[in-house]
Amino acid sequence: MALPLISTRNRICNIIINDYSIRYVELKQKNAITRVRWHERMIPNDIVRDGKIIDLHSMQNILDSCVDEWMLRRKAMRFIVPDPFVIIRKITIPGEISKDEIKGYLYMELGSSIHLPFEEPVFDYSILSEDDDKKELLLFAAQEEPVLQYERLYSSARLAPKAADISPLALYRLYHYLDMHKKGESLMMIQLDLTTVNISILENGIPLFMHHINLGLNEEIGRGVEQSHLYDGKINEYSLPVEDIYREMARLMDFYRYSIKQNSQQVTNILINGDHPQLELFEQEMKARFEFPVQKLQLEAAVDEAGNLLPRSMYLALGLALKEVH
Repeated sequence: MALPLISTRNRICNIIINDYSIRYVELKQKNAITRVRWHERMIPNDIVRDGKIIDLHSMQNILDSCVDEWMLRRKAMRFIVPDPFVIIRKITIPGEISKDEIKGYLYMELGSSIHLPFEEPVFDYSILSEDDDKKELLLFAAQEEPVLQYERLYSSARLAPKAADISPLALYRLYHYLDMHKKGESLMMIQLDLTTVNISILENGIPLFMHHINLGLNEEIGRGVEQSHLYDGKINEYSLPVEDIYREMARLMDFYRYSIKQNSQQVTNILINGDHPQLELFEQEMKARFEFPVQKLQLEAAVDEAGNLLPRSMYLALGLALKEVH
């Protein structure tokens, strides 16, 4: 997202900050996930809210502590742009615009022929198809200020932010690495976390759109304790609004089938991931509702130096770590 690509000659640290945690994953070998280094720090309530850093001073102190404790100072790093700030949009531009001119053309058209719900975005794009008359692009855009705020946060902690990513691409990268993908599939991915749900639909590994839902949970979660689980209390305190999520899934499936694909194609399978304590129950419910496959990521080989299996809460960060790994 408007940050240069980084070399994979040296190991890169990969960090994700959400409303309740800081997560870090690093591959010990560039082309393998069997040996990983990881850490997790829970953060107090209301320091980050729906991706936005509310208390920058406290967040900086916590991150500085993590960087020192995990020995990350001066390391190059990647990060995920929080889902609430990201827009994915399919657009068409004239065919005569050369590849070297695309970025400049997009800058000129923002606010006129290309409308986004925020000003001064940072963006990237992928060419989907092209002919003499038109080029079809997939535009990935985010609000500039939150992205720069995270970049400054990491830089102030003496990290070297070099690349940003979005969560659907990171999650799909791990899905593909595990050889779970199928030719011609239309994949709906559900990232179900403790306080949010992110739904995206991908064709051939390309996310066509994504939809972010805040579950509205404001309880305090595991203050400052490094742990593999993400809640401290009774499971019913984090009860899952299954029907609300299902309605959004059905709405997005219909939008994809009828508006995007003109009734020529529909979702073929669902991938579920996340750290919500009721993830297993959600998986069972979705399997009962849909006739097509509902899967979730499951790793058996990724372990740390002590032989501990990488927890599910780290899967998204692991997908980020696979960026630019071939």
